[in-house]
Amino acid sequence: MPKRILQGTVVSDKNDKTVVVLVERRFTHPLFKKTVRRTKKYKAHDESNQYKVGDMVSIEETRPISRDKSWIVVSSEAAAAS
Repeated sequence: MPKRILQGTVVSDKNDKTVVVLVERRFTHPLFKKTVRRTKKYKAHDESNQYKVGDMVSIEETRPISRDKSWIVVSSEAAAAS
């Protein structure tokens, strides 16, 4: 089964080796046909503590690292652009 990759914004980096990433998904409401935004926060593993608040990052699903952390940061959008 392929690993999911999501893109989002880092909203917290206060924990050691962990960042909280806000992922937004957009979809069309089935009845009202209006675009709806839903957000969810994921805790992701950041081994070197290099990502800061406001960074756009990609996270990848992995084995559970802790009770509520089963994602790892694979790349930053700023690093990929330069």
